[in-house]
Amino acid sequence: MLVIGGGLAGLSCAVALAEAGFRVRLLEKRPHLGGRATSYTLPDGSEVDNCQHVTLECCTNLSDFYRRVGAEGKIRFYDRLYFVDAQGRRSTIEAAPLPAPLHMAPSFVLFDALSFGDKRSIAGGLMAIALAGGDPPGIEGISMLDWLHREKQTPGAIERYWRVVLVSALDEELARTDARYGIAVFWKAFLANKRGYRVGIPTVPLGELYQGCRQAVEKRGGEVRTRGGVREIRVSNRGFAGAVLEDGSEISADACVAATTHDVLIKMLPPEMTSESGPLEGLNHLRTSPITGVHFWYDRTVMTEPFLTLLDHTTQWVFNKTLLCANGTADHGGSRPTMRADNKEGSGEQYLQLVISASYGLVQRSRQEIIDLCRRELADALPATREAVLRKATVIKEINATFSPEPGVDRWRPAQRSSVKDLYLAGDWTRTGWPATMEGAVRSGYLAAEALLADSGQAQNLLQPDLAFEGLSKFWASRNGSARS
Repeated sequence: MLVIGGGLAGLSCAVALAEAGFRVRLLEKRPHLGGRATSYTLPDGSEVDNCQHVTLECCTNLSDFYRRVGAEGKIRFYDRLYFVDAQGRRSTIEAAPLPAPLHMAPSFVLFDALSFGDKRSIAGGLMAIALAGGDPPGIEGISMLDWLHREKQTPGAIERYWRVVLVSALDEELARTDARYGIAVFWKAFLANKRGYRVGIPTVPLGELYQGCRQAVEKRGGEVRTRGGVREIRVSNRGFAGAVLEDGSEISADACVAATTHDVLIKMLPPEMTSESGPLEGLNHLRTSPITGVHFWYDRTVMTEPFLTLLDHTTQWVFNKTLLCANGTADHGGSRPTMRADNKEGSGEQYLQLVISASYGLVQRSRQEIIDLCRRELADALPATREAVLRKATVIKEINATFSPEPGVDRWRPAQRSSVKDLYLAGDWTRTGWPATMEGAVRSGYLAAEALLADSGQAQNLLQPDLAFEGLSKFWASRNGSARS
């Protein structure tokens, strides 16, 4: 069994197939596993994530994958979300002991960065989602921004609430985002279940999360090979006929799961499959969105929160990596982790990672321009940075970080079972019901494994259900025919 691609889609598929008894050979072009959600070492020895990736408790399949590979204990969940605006005013959001979807109401009322008019319009928008059980009418093919205007959202509400959450979650601007995906984020994370919004952040570099993947495959007789790029997927008589590596060698297998990015897959497949009227012609219509990660090392402590969401700035998230990685074990209930005695927080260098999603405006800007921009913005949110010495900085641009969830994009996304016998597809860009997230990638891997297992006469369910609907949300979802059994 051949799996091409060592990102989350390929890894989750490979692990599931290995656990089902298949001998899996996984090939990854890069020297490390994890794909676009990984880490690597800088020339000076510093290990950095290519971009800080987080999970939410509503990401049930990603949680299941972490459990399978022994990484569950390396994720710490936080009950409290931290925000700061351009004036330095801080607000928090956390669940109160009220039934869903009212559990966020007290924090929402006290959110300083929003006016009364903003809050009133947001409440109306959220109620429109909740009353419809997460599926409001008339959202097919329209953008999230169009839907927000239809719901009469104020400019402040759009910029300081809806945009803040969704651009980070979906890596796309509101005008380019399918309303169905934007609404799903709020329904699944903030409205349907009281725990769905909880943010999970790795306590180790991303690359360390995947160590168990290699072990899960190899201990069952399989192979995980990095620096094993594939040049061509061969098809004969409408069936998978093998793969050609970049070094010219050939590999045969009973079946293949192609778990690369969609643009890479186009170059591997026979041209007739992706040309006009070909079965995978839709791949040519998928667009991509960029993410920029900025890493700062200061000579002193400049931030005490584990993370901050910035309002009214280009920078969207600031992660206090020194604090987040201070304790390598997860604290699943607390928002303030216990720190080790030898941690240097408060007395030494502090490492921050900044994330800018949908960073179209930064693609052509130089490294120094981006660093200068981020330093100015941190001076607003974290005044201590004005006096601190920036000892080191680096910028990492992922130009094609995710596929763009633009309106109507689902018509271009293929299923995991391809038209070619014994060739399956995995990747967040396949048809998963989710946008380009780590959860979507794992879902695609599980769905591809399910399709392959079913075709091999070993059908089993791998996909995990969403969190159960709770409180009033359960009643409204049931009334609208979307309640889970």
